[in-house]
Amino acid sequence: MPEVTALIRHNATLLVREPGPLLSRMILPLAFLLALRPLYTAAQGTIGGTTQAVLGALITFSLLAMSIVGASMLNERVWHTWNRLRATTLRPAQILAGKGIPALGALLAQQAVVLVFGVLVLGMRVASPALLVISLLAWTLLLLALGATLGVFAGSYGALSASYDVGGLVLSSLGGALVPISAMPGWLATIAPVSPGYWAVTALRGATTGDAAAAWRGSAVLLAFAAAAALLAGWRISRGWGRSAKL
Repeated sequence: MPEVTALIRHNATLLVREPGPLLSRMILPLAFLLALRPLYTAAQGTIGGTTQAVLGALITFSLLAMSIVGASMLNERVWHTWNRLRATTLRPAQILAGKGIPALGALLAQQAVVLVFGVLVLGMRVASPALLVISLLAWTLLLLALGATLGVFAGSYGALSASYDVGGLVLSSLGGALVPISAMPGWLATIAPVSPGYWAVTALRGATTGDAAAAWRGSAVLLAFAAAAALLAGWRISRGWGRSAKL
């Protein structure tokens, strides 16, 4: 559809013109890896510790990168262009696609940088590259849906920033990205599956170890989370989202 294509092109252009947020999300996880990998390897051994460090950095900083799609949604209200967008024939799903597809490429590029660094520089082992790709796609689709949902519900950039900063760290920590589930207090380990980060760790670790059942199960749950978040964002848009927002 020409309008969707135009929206994708427009948002891709905005993303390229303001590469700072994406570049920071690429550089910071590499610094995290170099600084904290020795702690993980000392506790879990070279192979296990390296995998934990790489996956922890990837999940944590990709959650923070939800700001890219969230800000893309919020910009429409802050810039007072939402009414113009609503005047088109685009449906909520098409608006989400127009906003999300450029961000999809950005998020995949960010995660690719972390994984390539982990494999080529740190020696992380990946038993099934195909499962890893599938798991990453499922995780990235969830990030897009969550980011869009935050963007349509946030009333200001400050509120959006607090949402993905606090929420991202909570979801990654609770999910076992930064601290293994086995090392958590019992009550935290019990509630860990409520976090999408838990299923991201399950899927990605399954791909690295060759556990296909874990990779497919984790990916399926991530896609279910993504569908729920996308439906919520679409509902918000269809209910007249777009009232004035604050800087």
